[in-house]
Amino acid sequence: MLDPLSVAAITAVVGAVGAGMGNEAGKWAWESLGGLCRRALGREVTAPTSGAEVAAVAEQIHQALRTDPALARAWEDFARAAPGPASVGTARAVPTLPPSIRFFTDREGPMRVLRREAGRKADGRPRVALVHGPEGIGTSELAVHWGCREAARYPGGQLYADLRGASSGTAVGSAEVLRSLLRQLGMDQEEIPPGAADRREAFRRCLAGRRVLVVLDHAYSAAQVRPLLTSAPEVFTVVVARHLLPGLDAVPVPVGPLSESDARRLLTRLVGKETLAGARAVLPRVLERCGGSPFALRAAVPDLSDPHRLEEVPTVPESGPPTGSGPVRAAAERAYRTLEPTAARVYRLMAQREWPAFAAPVVAHTVGMSEGEAARHLGELADRRLLEPVEADPDTDPVTTGPDGKDGEQARYRYRPSIRGHAVEAAFHEDGIAGCSAAVAGSVRWYLDFAVRARLAALPGSWGLGPRFEASARDASPYGSEGEALTALRAERGNLIEAVHAAEEFGDADSVYQLCQALWPLQLKAGHHDELLPALRAGVRVAEARHPGSRMAGRMHSLLGLDLMELRRYEEAEAELSAAAEAEKDAGHARGHASAVESLGLLRLRQWRFREAYGCFDEASGILAGIGPGDEGERDLPRAHALLERHRGRALRGLGRFTEARERLENALRYFCGCGDAYNAARSLTDLAEVALDAGDASGALPLIDRATEMLDEEKAAYHLIHLRSLRARCVNSLD
Repeated sequence: MLDPLSVAAITAVVGAVGAGMGNEAGKWAWESLGGLCRRALGREVTAPTSGAEVAAVAEQIHQALRTDPALARAWEDFARAAPGPASVGTARAVPTLPPSIRFFTDREGPMRVLRREAGRKADGRPRVALVHGPEGIGTSELAVHWGCREAARYPGGQLYADLRGASSGTAVGSAEVLRSLLRQLGMDQEEIPPGAADRREAFRRCLAGRRVLVVLDHAYSAAQVRPLLTSAPEVFTVVVARHLLPGLDAVPVPVGPLSESDARRLLTRLVGKETLAGARAVLPRVLERCGGSPFALRAAVPDLSDPHRLEEVPTVPESGPPTGSGPVRAAAERAYRTLEPTAARVYRLMAQREWPAFAAPVVAHTVGMSEGEAARHLGELADRRLLEPVEADPDTDPVTTGPDGKDGEQARYRYRPSIRGHAVEAAFHEDGIAGCSAAVAGSVRWYLDFAVRARLAALPGSWGLGPRFEASARDASPYGSEGEALTALRAERGNLIEAVHAAEEFGDADSVYQLCQALWPLQLKAGHHDELLPALRAGVRVAEARHPGSRMAGRMHSLLGLDLMELRRYEEAEAELSAAAEAEKDAGHARGHASAVESLGLLRLRQWRFREAYGCFDEASGILAGIGPGDEGERDLPRAHALLERHRGRALRGLGRFTEARERLENALRYFCGCGDAYNAARSLTDLAEVALDAGDASGALPLIDRATEMLDEEKAAYHLIHLRSLRARCVNSLD
């Protein structure tokens, strides 16, 4: 067994804590490690960022622990409880493939290729197959059907991820896909690292030694897929795309149109022999129009059930879509011509942006109808295969709470690429540019109202800039708890990010700013840092173009800087936070200036630069002192000072000044308990427990930990609860 005080063991712990800094437990552990290093070495050491720096710090710690038994015991307690990547080994795989279709026809050739690649002898090459073919030809159905049929081959699990690669704009980043795959493997949401590199490492650790099938549907490019591949010999990855992906080393599995006999066989299974016989006069036209596309054949079922429809429904114009999507586009046109006017309007107007998954509440606001009517039309569009139902995100509650506090419909929908193209074209001709623009603006307004109210409920007491925040701050919260509001934000995060881009494109700077601010709880409490980065960059881009040097520019730079800090991109983070401080100072916004300087102090804590961090917090306090009676931000001063007291306590703890740290943290705790801020009160209790542990008082730390756990359990702040569990383990180990 490896000696826990050896250089190798210490190096492993330092590296593991750094790599595991993806949630609050990891961040707290990293800060604790910095303080422990300072006490061991008798001086401040900058946090290591490379393998060589980790090894150098580990060597110095090893030398110090050899001569101080008390520090050695403290190190062993810390090392036993410190979170890190090794914890992913406890994850369990679960089958998550969508259900296969009931009537599956032919495709024996592609199925044989998949079986051959899955069963070949392991020789060091990853098992990867690329199933490709035009839209609507059945590539996804083939991959899913093969996986369901071969389930016994993969006792370790069958994973599925939709990469949404209809275009570069819709394609999901690897970090987001890895989050989904890790959740399917059984990893707790709050234990998933925020950065793509750490998630990739965790994913590969989870798959090592397991026999697992991974289906990556609707891939856009090889670059999107490569981070999701593993060399584990028992893992088979099936990639599904509309065409070959240059740069992807995979066995090609082409899928073409069904033959006429197979098309007839599928229609027979779908409508029955008698119905098909009754439509024999129109069947040749249907087969020709469908072009061997399983999607188009299924969409033609209503025509075959009522042959007179073939004469009633106008034919598709000659100038159709590009080759490959023709049958799908033709099916969409025929189904669209049978819709009642209000359903047709829903179909056209919701297609104006690539919303990941929309539900009845936003449709009702966009198109102008009741939510019940919107839900009915969405169901009708799905029945006619003009929309696809979207399964609920396993990370979130699928119920959406709207700005009025009413529960929205659980069912969510999206468009196929070619069908959305048809809907956009129809809207251009029938609603005009003005009508399409108004629809997008309506959707953005709904998402903005929803997001601001959810943000204010998820972080009560926090502030935001803009008319929606000012108006909503006076309203009663539609949510029962902070956790419920956070869950609602997480459920809509993809649509909120798309709303930011829509607002930027339409020149609606105020909506961009307020939406970006509304995403803050998803950074602070849910760890969606990589996913939110494009939206936050858009906020900075708009602010620098429209309002440089303004308080809103400062706010946008701050949000982006904090996101980059969590992704450990410290140089970029420092540049953004410094720009934020400069913009807020230029604008004369003392509260924002203090907040930006405070954030620079938090960055210094992350870098183990505790003395500089304390200086930043003192500077921020001095800026706040300049806010006088009646000035903007005056009402927020007590809370702002309390937060700075807490941060000072953390910096003092890192410097080993435990008595002063305890005094600062108790000041913060009294304020947060007095105003009912359970979240920050629990964080202050956690910091006090850390101080007690560092001072060797494990029995004094335990009641603080239990009290903090009780508070946070009601807030659904699971990141922090993970850290509290690790602290409790340290206490128990120390007392034992």
